[in-house]
Amino acid sequence: MQAATIKIFLVHGRPNGLRTAELSNWSGKAIAAPRTEISELLRREELSSPGFYLLTGVDPDNGDRTIYIGEAENVSNRLKGHSAKDFWNAATVFVSKDENLTKAHIRYLEGLLIERAKNNGATIVMNSASSGARLPESDAAEMDIFLEKCLQLLPVLGIPDFTEKVDQISESNDLLYCKIKGFTATGKRTANGFIVFAGSQAVLEHRPSAKRMRDKREKLIEKGLLQVQGDHLVFIDDVEFGSPSTAGSVVRGGNTNGLTNWKNVDGIPLKQLEEQQT
Repeated sequence: MQAATIKIFLVHGRPNGLRTAELSNWSGKAIAAPRTEISELLRREELSSPGFYLLTGVDPDNGDRTIYIGEAENVSNRLKGHSAKDFWNAATVFVSKDENLTKAHIRYLEGLLIERAKNNGATIVMNSASSGARLPESDAAEMDIFLEKCLQLLPVLGIPDFTEKVDQISESNDLLYCKIKGFTATGKRTANGFIVFAGSQAVLEHRPSAKRMRDKREKLIEKGLLQVQGDHLVFIDDVEFGSPSTAGSVVRGGNTNGLTNWKNVDGIPLKQLEEQQT
């Protein structure tokens, strides 16, 4: 991504309250608010335009991030229909300042975001079905650029679920390993937590006391991100977790201190490596 200047306006002065975000030389605009300020968000003039939105929260059962991605020609009216859903605690809306987004444009953007979110093993996507729309080649190229700008803003607005995954080969000097019962997983610290790379191994059996990790592992298996291979599990794709401990717990089948169980090639634990850096 190119360097960019971001302008964030805190409507009431609170960093986590109602706020707007824009990029220099970009026709888009983001408006975000916690659920406690949803009435003020719905009154914003921008939300009467076509756009797409993200509802974010936390799953109460396992602590995973949750996200719902939608689109509407009148975002304010559509958001009112989500008032009965209890999984979300914040809403983020993207619109165009020049009002050039059409129904096909926002469906195209919605489909791309749903696909990206579903490829992130750390996030529960609440959409029951995929979306998307076919666009003429020139329109698709224009929307791809629009989406790139949105992806620059999302982490700044507290939504890290669409960041690009770390390249294992280019980051090989910083790789960490978690080993148990002859099986090895490979991973690395990331800005959002910890990524476990495809091909990593995990124990097949859960520990009897590991209910939360058992549920998380079973969801990863259901998504096809973890697969049974003989006497162990294998990560089919890179999966990013919220912390080294969550990543290690999935690998080891139960609660694990990731700071001590993830080690570099010389056997130095992550905790010691980070202490050396500070």
